[in-house]
Amino acid sequence: MVWKKTVTGSALRGSIAAICGLAFLLFGYDQGVLGAVIGLPSFRDEFDNPDSILEGIIASFYDLGCFFGAIVAFLTADRWGRKGSIAWGSWIMVVGTILQTSSTEKIQMTISRVLTGIGNGINTVNVPIWQAESFKSQNRGAMLVIQSALIALGHPLSTFMGLASQQADPSSFAWRWPIAFQGFFLVIILIGLPFLPESPRWLMQHDRVEEATVVFAALEGKHATVNDPKIIRERDMVMASVQRERELGEATWSEVFTEGPNRNISRVLLGAGPYMFNQWSGINSLAYFLPITFERNIGLSTQLSLIISGVLGIQYFLVSWLPYFFIERAGRRKVMILSAAGCSFCMVMIVIMLEVGTLASQWVFVAFCFLFFDIFSWGILPVSWMYASEIMPLRTRNKGVAIGVGSHWLSNFAIVFFTPDAIENLGPKLYIIWAVFNAAFVPITYFFYPETARRSLEDMDEVFLNERFGVTKCRKPGPRKLETDSDSELEKTYDGKDGMNVGHQEVDFKN
Repeated sequence: MVWKKTVTGSALRGSIAAICGLAFLLFGYDQGVLGAVIGLPSFRDEFDNPDSILEGIIASFYDLGCFFGAIVAFLTADRWGRKGSIAWGSWIMVVGTILQTSSTEKIQMTISRVLTGIGNGINTVNVPIWQAESFKSQNRGAMLVIQSALIALGHPLSTFMGLASQQADPSSFAWRWPIAFQGFFLVIILIGLPFLPESPRWLMQHDRVEEATVVFAALEGKHATVNDPKIIRERDMVMASVQRERELGEATWSEVFTEGPNRNISRVLLGAGPYMFNQWSGINSLAYFLPITFERNIGLSTQLSLIISGVLGIQYFLVSWLPYFFIERAGRRKVMILSAAGCSFCMVMIVIMLEVGTLASQWVFVAFCFLFFDIFSWGILPVSWMYASEIMPLRTRNKGVAIGVGSHWLSNFAIVFFTPDAIENLGPKLYIIWAVFNAAFVPITYFFYPETARRSLEDMDEVFLNERFGVTKCRKPGPRKLETDSDSELEKTYDGKDGMNVGHQEVDFKN
């Protein structure tokens, strides 16, 4: 079924956001579901009471699959399109979910988690790009915040699903049902995709200008037509960006790893950074194994650990909506810096409370786990999933984001693989490592990361064309007024000194 212009404006944008949101909700659910069932007697009996090493293998091989999925997206998504890639990724996850649910052997569970991860890896590359390319700069960040909040919702959902199905123990239904529930999200995604349009920027890149113009008009609203000046202006800006990149020749894989006029390797490194910050903050050292973290660090029962983990997850989801109200005003840089500093402080306090070892300090440890998740959700979480898609040039956007997502999943694999053993053998020292990493993110972000808030994707091309690799001068969000109907705005050009004007929006390097 091919998309037709039946839904327009906010309804169409909301529909795209809903499908993207379900993909991210599924992503969060997948991250938490194994931790919710791995301690259940029925699961442990089914797989011969796995030790901490085997727990790490079963959990982390999903992330290894996600890494391979990002590589698949790197190789294929420019050909499949954003929407087509998400469809392929979702079908692969359907197969992986069926195999996980029916597992009776450790090897089947491990391989099926790799397969599910491949599908999710493909989706986590393409979902942020599809959404970023379909929304305007003034609400792009806010919409991506909603998606990251839905990642947070997936954690408590999987935890409470495991807690509810625990009542079926010792039947294997207790752990099979939470895993099978992934299919519910996948069915909705696969039903909804055919009714939504492809990314207009991807269509432009593949010379489907008329289709792209129709999509631009549909996204604008039911009163917009393909002949409206605003639609023509947006189409021409994207077309100019595509033409400029074509003058450089056809994009190759090796181009992503060279600097060149588009500063590709600079953008790849900067885009991969927030994905790495996400993982090396220590979030998934806690999130994947939150129930057993409480069990093994402070001796709580399995049931109480699940309940506290679920409550933490609900709070995590609720507070993760807050950046919706300030991320465009404050900008990506400021929220990332404050979030990283706060996360570092929380990890220091977690270490101190575990070292004290009293009953009171143990509950303070739980409180700082709650606070860590909250502060993480206010900055590192949303920025990590939006930044790369905002700074990569169109011709290499998919490849650059795929590399960033690949670095995310490879880091996740390493962290999740070693965490169960590290909890047993390192104890509080594990959290010192995360405190140091979070502290290091603060100066790195301040000196090297240009601000993307309230700047169009094409404006960011100009930012990188006029800055060399190193300390950035573009440190504040773009101007609040992003749209004008005056044709004279189109006449503005880069003046080569203090700033530049791209299309209808000014980019000031003095900021």
